Amino acid sequence: MQSYHTLSQAPPSDAIVVRLYRSGNMVKGYVRRATRQGENDTIFPGEEMDPESALMLARSHAEGAPIYVELLEDVKWDDRWGLLDPPQESPRLR
Repeated sequence: MQSYHTLSQAPPSDAIVVRLYRSGNMVKGYVRRATRQGENDTIFPGEEMDPESALMLARSHAEGAPIYVELLEDVKWDDRWGLLDPPQESPRLR
């Protein structure tokens, strides 16, 4: 089962981040690759999608690197999506 990390502060450069949020009564998400501070993040593909699709897209772009998850509003993690580690210190920005 895939493991994800809760994002508690700014992600390190090149980290893959899945943001899960409410859109009406549904949970939606999008995926971004974090860049250096002051630069614009890369968003894949720039549209909202269901959580499973967003997490699958993140895995395909992570190339083995950790994947961070942001849970916004009142979104609760669904264990069917994988394992979510509790918040921890992220590596410092480069």
